[in-house]
Amino acid sequence: MTKFMISFPGSAMHVTEEELPAVSDAAHSVIREAQDAGVYVFGGGIDEGVGTVLVSGDGTVSAGTYPETRLMDGGFTILDLPTRDAALEWAAKIATACRCAQEVREFQYDPLA
Repeated sequence: MTKFMISFPGSAMHVTEEELPAVSDAAHSVIREAQDAGVYVFGGGIDEGVGTVLVSGDGTVSAGTYPETRLMDGGFTILDLPTRDAALEWAAKIATACRCAQEVREFQYDPLA
């Protein structure tokens, strides 16, 4: 099995405040389906109200992120799946629930993970 990250930036989601409860319910339904299927690893939304910090090897903490890093916000789901095609199928379910396209990224194999 391979772990996949299915994600979207916050700016991709265009829903009104009135639509948000229905979108949330639909997204939670897909998460429950993934849990029931035994493929759910972890997921959530990035808290955009908390600033990013960089921590160096000596423990120095500085505000911000790498200059080449784009803004990381929105939501993500990590699923453990047998194939990339399965990841694309789950991404379509999440895209429908969240009403926005999803990015699919594959984690490299790690024998300890």
